[in-house]
Amino acid sequence: MRHRDLGDLSGPVLLFGGPYSNLQALEALVRVAQGAGIPPSHMICTGDVVAYCGAPSRCVSMMRALGCPVVAGNCEIQLGADAPGCGCGFEDGSACDLFSVGWYGPASAALSVRDRAWMAALPDIVSFTHDSAHYAVVHGGATDVARFIFANAPDRVFAQEWDAVEAMVGPVDHIIAGHCGVPFIRETVKGRWINAGVIGMPPHDGERATRYAVLNEGDVGISKLDYDAKGAAADMAAAGLPDPYRLALLSGYWPSEDVLPPDLRVAPDLRTASG
Repeated sequence: MRHRDLGDLSGPVLLFGGPYSNLQALEALVRVAQGAGIPPSHMICTGDVVAYCGAPSRCVSMMRALGCPVVAGNCEIQLGADAPGCGCGFEDGSACDLFSVGWYGPASAALSVRDRAWMAALPDIVSFTHDSAHYAVVHGGATDVARFIFANAPDRVFAQEWDAVEAMVGPVDHIIAGHCGVPFIRETVKGRWINAGVIGMPPHDGERATRYAVLNEGDVGISKLDYDAKGAAADMAAAGLPDPYRLALLSGYWPSEDVLPPDLRVAPDLRTASG
């Protein structure tokens, strides 16, 4: 378990996950941070820099040049080890599992030895202090990097993860996570579980905008990120990637709801009409 302590961060902190090889979204996020006067040291990524979209090597180059703290997601762990699959936690044979084959191979082939070394060296957990509160940052969960945790998860799930985090880094007041792709803030017995969402793919809501969060003066808010979705889709087409996730950038709906709890699923006729 690799842990990086960022120390005390003052001022706004931008939280984001899943650039997902979406260069246009990453560029848009950097512009937001620059406009708000937020330096890279105060931008924290919950992992999965590379995934579904069409610019894996350019996204890694931009993230490395940016130098912001990044937690190792399952994609970084797998790509850093030159493993054969993304380790996303999809059920074997599910639509998501089958779709992942289409992007993982090309993404892996696009990365350099130095890119993989950078990924392999990323921390599993990051911690910092902000306005006298102690935060920990993980990807999916501390018990499983690819654990899908949504807002409606049972209390016991958050309690289990909290115990696992504190076993690694000591007491924390709040936890920041990613992986599931849907942003939320859940008040738990221990503190807030903050999922900032991802910037590389819309949160299955019928809009092209993706999500990020800003922590400031002890409060946190989730915001929409507008970016050039058509440009990102064009990159995917140029890379010869399969259509499902490219169309998701344009429709705002995921190609499969395999991982979603029932209350977050959308009627198929609505998704078809919107797509």
